[in-house]
Order: sequence, then structure tokens, then C-alpha cells
Amino acid sequence: MTAHHKMDQADSRNRLDDMVQGLVGSPMDRPDGPLKVSGRATYAHEWDVPGMVHGVLVRATISKGRVTDVVSRGMIGKNGVLAVITDDRLLRRPAQGGANEAPPQGSKQVDYFGQPIALVVAETFEQARHAANTLHVHYEAEGNAAFDPEAEDTETDLPDDDQLDQGNLDQAMKDAAFSVDQVYRTPGHNSAAMEPHCAIASWDGDKLTLRGSYQMLNYNINELADALHIVPDNIHMLSPYVGGGFGSKLGISPEAVSAALAAKEIGKPVCVTLSRPQVFETTMRRSETRQHVRLACGTDGVLTGVGHECLVSNLPEEGFYEPVTQATHFMYGGKNRKLGIEVARVNRTCGGSVRAPGEAVGMQVLENAMDELAEAAGIDPVELRKRNIPDRHPEQDLPYSSRRFVEALDEGGRLFDWDKRNKKPGALREGDWLIGHGMAGAARVNILSEAKAKVTLQADGSALVETDMTDIGTGTYAILTQIAGEMLGLPADRIETRLGDTDLPAGPGSGGSWGAASAGSAVFLACEDIRKEIAKKLGTDESDLRLGDGKAGKGEAARPIAEILAGETITATGHIEPGKTLEEMQQATYGSYFAEVAVNAVTGETRVRRMLGVFGAGRILNEKTATSQCYGGMIWGIGSALTEEMVFDNRDGHIVNHDLAEYHIPVNLDVPQIEVVLLEERDEWASPIQAKGIGELGICGAAAAVTNAIYNATGIRVREYPATLDKLLADLPS
Repeated sequence: MTAHHKMDQADSRNRLDDMVQGLVGSPMDRPDGPLKVSGRATYAHEWDVPGMVHGVLVRATISKGRVTDVVSRGMIGKNGVLAVITDDRLLRRPAQGGANEAPPQGSKQVDYFGQPIALVVAETFEQARHAANTLHVHYEAEGNAAFDPEAEDTETDLPDDDQLDQGNLDQAMKDAAFSVDQVYRTPGHNSAAMEPHCAIASWDGDKLTLRGSYQMLNYNINELADALHIVPDNIHMLSPYVGGGFGSKLGISPEAVSAALAAKEIGKPVCVTLSRPQVFETTMRRSETRQHVRLACGTDGVLTGVGHECLVSNLPEEGFYEPVTQATHFMYGGKNRKLGIEVARVNRTCGGSVRAPGEAVGMQVLENAMDELAEAAGIDPVELRKRNIPDRHPEQDLPYSSRRFVEALDEGGRLFDWDKRNKKPGALREGDWLIGHGMAGAARVNILSEAKAKVTLQADGSALVETDMTDIGTGTYAILTQIAGEMLGLPADRIETRLGDTDLPAGPGSGGSWGAASAGSAVFLACEDIRKEIAKKLGTDESDLRLGDGKAGKGEAARPIAEILAGETITATGHIEPGKTLEEMQQATYGSYFAEVAVNAVTGETRVRRMLGVFGAGRILNEKTATSQCYGGMIWGIGSALTEEMVFDNRDGHIVNHDLAEYHIPVNLDVPQIEVVLLEERDEWASPIQAKGIGELGICGAAAAVTNAIYNATGIRVREYPATLDKLLADLPS
């Protein structure tokens, strides 16, 4: 049986609050945790496939042009080399998240430096790597490549869907009692997940099995099928464990297609793993941004105008662009508004979704500008934000669903002792260290995505949860186990959750922070149907049914579920679809950040000494995994503020720092003790389980709290990220 539900109206039943097992919301340990720490969880590169050989991608050494010849003659058959694949179906770049079709193919056309143009296959990885690095390739280069997004001769376009001109912002700026008119810049970022991309392909006749590291199998199987020109029914994809993705594994990537083509050609399983430099070059980057922000307010600090105009970049003819203004549209009021995005077309590696696309860089700049406005108006930064929270969407006149932004600001301020901070920049010092405090707001759009999950209540009273949903380290195994256990009254050790297999019902995939609420709702719906079947067997209404500790019934009359089933199993499939609630309500998650920094008055070094985040994201399904997600987002925010920066050489567009030695992510000593507070919240418009996404919320504005604290410590505004010491040294107080 299938329980299908379209989210067309609010679900205010809050059914999970009425259950008795006590799993949902608890900080339950991950069921997959022991497997991971003991090395028994099989990641993409760890599958033991008999007869497997290895492939290494060959990278382009020009930025724009065509491959005229790949000189493989004399290489094949020597030093273990089995084949050199130059098939026209090779991918030039990955698929964007949710594409559901193949990205651009035909590797003879070169769009950027480092693009995959061929695959060398050999008996061992070392042999394949050596051959790939020594393969001779001839090119016909084109001289009109563009590398600098801000160069005058770089072509740009204006996406129609991201241009807003409401009221008269120029006049609002002229009439304002206080205003901000500044340009900010953020660099590109790379996901740099701990696990590099990998795919192992093996064929059995016309049937392909692909073991890989991907986030959205429901789309990936169709993208792979389209690229190979075969039907999805002939593909079986497995991705049970993913060592991080952050957007880089949303769509199918070059390693998957090249492995499949090579395995078919040579008749052996082929493993293709990207090196760390290839991860930087051939997977998605977050675009750099130039953001022009204008804010206008009256003497009361209430916004009268908001301007946020941004330049981002991507490859020519690539449809995705960084949605920088995504939260600016709904975050604060102000009737005069001008928001827009301009896309520069450059020959740099492909731009795409990196954790919290849009808000991750847009919110940090908006929150910097709000801090500048607070200073100009002489209003406390927390109070300024509270005065500008609109009653309805300022552009679309929509009501908001649950929104705990005020509570996040107030609770954060209370816990951080915000009212006791030094308010004069540069006035607080401990020896050579200047001490500062800063804060910022957080917001991230909320999305519900279509999802299916099958739940089987087995004759022995245990349960099986099945969906092709993935767990990229976010806690999916735990959350779906908790929901099923709560609804069926079973302890966690009586539930098995299977993920990451395209033979299972199609889940929503891990992306956009929609995974837990969407897949969780599908499991919830399936369990509701199972509860109804149990109630029938007991001759009672499902609403009167009490399930707990493996028993069903009421009070002393409760009986073991296995006894009630009497050898039968009950299977149900839950199917959730987004509906009118996404159109009729502005749905988002909110929070606040507070940070204390110390800036060395001699060297300009910045150290984050403490940091607090307070978040409201609907029902929290697992306190531990949700808190960990917020830790991760805030740590990335520290990196965005102080160290992370993709550097491109504008002579040929190649990435200068394409490894973890030179792309500086925060390490242990960069990160203080972080405190996370999760607010109690239910959002009946978001999902049947009243949950919203939280995975990306933790980064959306976090960097601004750090740089606002740097200003409070030093009096220096850093408007070009990251805030490295060279941007502070010249203006540090004596």
C-alpha cells in the first residue's frame, strides 16, 4: 500500500509529539557510527570488485579551444596500460544538482584549464597516473578566453528571474537619515570534501553497476543513463556511505561516465578516483562575488531602502549562477528595493552549488552592511535587526511560516552577555591583543522535495526502512531510524535502515537541506499506514493506538507486536510531494551568531576566541546530528571569514591553490569551543513532521559575525574576504 500526501495545507496535528518511544528529537547515536569508526563502512573507493583495474583522467592544459589529437599510439600494451578512452560521451564538467540529464559532453571541446579530456586505464593506479601525466595531447587553442569576471571586456548577462526594481531606491538613499553604500567581495570556495570523488563501474551484459560517491541517486541514475545513451533500468547505482559532499557530489561527474565507458570497452571493472587537484578542477566551485549593497533608514533605524546588486561568474552557456540575493528578498523590510544578479562568462572551472548556495556569501555581506548601518545610526546591531523584521514578505506580500528570528537574537544576546560588550572599536585590549565582539543574523530558504520510502514491519516485530536517500555524514541513518521507531513504538536496535541504492524507492537526495524533512516525511507517512493496519487487527481506531517498547494496545492490554502480527508482515510506501504551502508561505530557517575575536596589534593575526549560534529550524529530529551540522557550518564560516580562498591565475584561468596545503581550511587550533542552541519550534506549513532543513543554516551569515567582531576590535572594516592579516596590518591602531 502507498500513502501519498501532497503538502497543500498545514499539518498542525504534530503527531510525533504524541508518541511515547522518545526517539525523535533525542541525541541518539548514529547507527552507522560504529561501522565508520571501525572501518567497516564501505566508501566508494573501498569496494573489492574482482578483476578491477584503474583509470586516471587526463586534464587539459589550455583554457579554451579544441583537442586535435591524443597521441596514445605506442602507449597501449606497455607498462600496464590497457586503454586510452576519448569517447565523445565523456563529460566536460559535472551535472548541476537536480539536472536529471547529462551535462555538456564531448571532451574535444575545452572550456577551462584542467578539464577532463581523456581517461587512461591501466592495471594499477600508479601505472595509469604515470601514463596520464605523460600522454601527449595536441590542441588548437582559441585566443578569446576570459578569466577575470571584473574585466571590462568580459561578457556578462542578466538573468531575467533575478532582477527586482521596486519603488525608488535612489531617492530613498538621498532622503535617508543614515545609509550604507559599499562594495564587498567574496572569493570562490571549493567543497573539498574529505572523501575524493570515485566511481567503480562493472558491466554484466547490458547491465551496469556503478559504485560511487554521490548525493542524489534519484537524479544521478538518469544523468548517467542520458550520458551513456542507455535506459535507467539498465543501471544499478550504489552509494551507501558518502564521505562529505557539500554540493560537489549533487550531480553525476566525469569519473562516473569515464569509468562506465572504459569498463564497457575493455570488459573489466574500472575504478576512477580523482586526485585532490582534480577535485578542485573538475567539480563545482562556489563563484566569487562582487556585491554592491545600499541600505537606507530613517532616524528610527527602520529601513526605507535595500539594494543588493551582485556580480558572479560561470562558464559560457552554463545555466546555474550563485543566487546571492536569495535571503535578501525576504530577510528585512524596506519598500524601496533594487536587487539583481549579473553573470560574467569566464573560462574557469564550473560554478555550482556549494554548501548553502546564495546565502553562504550573500548573508555574510548583508550582515556586514547591517552592522555598518547600526554603527551609522547609533543603534545596537541586535536592536536594528529586530526593528526591521517585516510582518509579510516585502516583495511578494506573503505571510511567513514559523519564524524564530527574534527569539534567536534575544537568546543569543542573553547567553553571550552582548549587553556587556565594549561598544567603542579598538578600546578593549589584553597585552598585544585587541578584543572585539560581533554578531550577525542567519537565514536559509526552506524546501520540501518529493520523496518515497518503504517501511516493512516484519513478523518478528522488527522494522526495515528502505529508500535510495543518501547519508553524506549528516545523520540520515539515525533520523529515519528515529522516525520509524517513534511511529511504530520500537527501540532503535529493532530497526534497520537501508540507504544509497537505486533499487530502493526514490528519495529526495541530500542537497538543499531538504533531505531530513522530505525523506523523514515519507517514512512518517508509511508508518501511519502501518499503524492503521495494526489498529484494524486490534479492532480500534488508529488515533487511540498506543505503540511503545515493541507492544501495541492500551495499558495492561498491550501485546507484543510480533504476537499481533501472527507471522504476517505489513509493508507500506510513503510518498510526499511539495504543494501549495511552498507557494502560499515564505518558508525559511533563522538564527543568530555571536563571536569574540582577538586581533594581534603587532602581526594582524586574528583568533576566534568563542562563538555562539542560536537556530530555529522547525522540529529538531536528532539533537546531536543537528548540533553537529551547525558546528560544521559555523566552522566553515570561520574559514570563509579568515582563510578560505580559491585563487585563479588570470593569465590562463588555472587554479593556483588546488590542494589542501594551499587552500586553507580551518584546522583545530583555528576553532574555539563553539556553542550551539537549538530553539523549540514546529512549522506546520513545512512538512507533515513539522521539520525544516538545518544542514546549511549554520554557515549563512557566520563569517559576518567574525568580521564584525574584527571591526569592533580594531576599527577596521574588511570588505574583501578573507580577512587575512595583510588587510589589517596597515590600519591597526598603534
